[in-house]
Amino acid sequence: MEKKNIDWANLGFGYMQTDYRFVSNYKNGAWDEGVLTEDPNVVISECAGVLQYAQTCFEGMKAYTTEDGRIVTFRPDLNAERMEQSAARLEMPIFPKDKFIEAVIKTVKANEAYVPPFGSGATLYIRPYMFGSNPVIGVKPADEYQFRILVTPVGPYFKGGVKPLTIRISDFDRAAPNGTGHIKAGLNYAMSLHAIVDAHKKGFDENMYLDPGTRTKVEETGGANFLFVTKDGKVVTPKSSSILPSITRRSLIHVAQEYLGLEAEEREVYVNEGGLVYGDTLTGNLATAVDNRKLGEYPITEGDLRMRNANYSITFVDGTYSIVKRSITIIVKAQEGTSLSKINKKGYEIRGSKILKGDNLDIQVLLDGEGGTEPGRYPLTATYTENENYDVALDLTNAFYTLMR
Repeated sequence: MEKKNIDWANLGFGYMQTDYRFVSNYKNGAWDEGVLTEDPNVVISECAGVLQYAQTCFEGMKAYTTEDGRIVTFRPDLNAERMEQSAARLEMPIFPKDKFIEAVIKTVKANEAYVPPFGSGATLYIRPYMFGSNPVIGVKPADEYQFRILVTPVGPYFKGGVKPLTIRISDFDRAAPNGTGHIKAGLNYAMSLHAIVDAHKKGFDENMYLDPGTRTKVEETGGANFLFVTKDGKVVTPKSSSILPSITRRSLIHVAQEYLGLEAEEREVYVNEGGLVYGDTLTGNLATAVDNRKLGEYPITEGDLRMRNANYSITFVDGTYSIVKRSITIIVKAQEGTSLSKINKKGYEIRGSKILKGDNLDIQVLLDGEGGTEPGRYPLTATYTENENYDVALDLTNAFYTLMR
């Protein structure tokens, strides 16, 4: 079949309408045979279960053109099994595995002209999804459902293709303990939208989410799992009951063990395993330096792995740890002309962290939430609590700090 006239090499990761999609309906306790249709529109009640209570799950996989011209998909049987698990958790009917695979094959064949050619860097993305379709106003599962498969040609998920990404540790949780993090439910991804938009605004490609229970262990990103390689060549993947069971991760672990002869394990991965992070407990020479409040650079010694002093930050560059005093910025919100001495204690916010005993305070005043005052000295007293687990109380009447724009 002749391919569509598409600029395959410059495709982004977005939706392009194709010729056919698969649709099957669940009613009176059974799925119908399903059909291929040219109609891309979904028509449901305004009170459908998916619209009222987000009762929906989905899958994602790809079809590729091989060098010899064949079209193949990657382990669709595992996607079918994972969708069964998602549906069961959301009290939705199971779409049978054999029918799932058959529907995928039919939909790809019907849209063969949209499967990108070998070597183009593009693929045909396959999106099976299911949702509650009948009216539901009380909080309960729907009685009727629709299973659909759409396909669309796509380029790389990240702009620029395969390259290093900038990832931050997110302040948000991707999933709740004992929640739905282990299934591919639409509601999980809706919860992650604010976190990824915020990450992009701040120059990051993705978020690293930590476990929601203790926030000390690595889980996954918003769109992928993590695989780590230790210094001794072991492949490690995080283990958690709230991580989506990735088919790609499972496959890479198998390749590492069976084809590359590497040792691989699934275990809890602590976020500080790679070195010092804020909140660690420090031992050895560096601990002495911190306890004595000595700032500067120190060589790494055996045991210098952890830090536990909230008033200092420690950075690692070229084999040396640098200890510096933490600095906290307080943003004081005020209207133009307001005297700082009259600002209520609730009129400030802390950026970056709690204020703790010994911190350097950098005070900035925002007028009407935007600009700052002219540089100068303004009254402020920081009265510290004795317990580092509590925020500091501020008295905006005494002492002076220099304002910076």
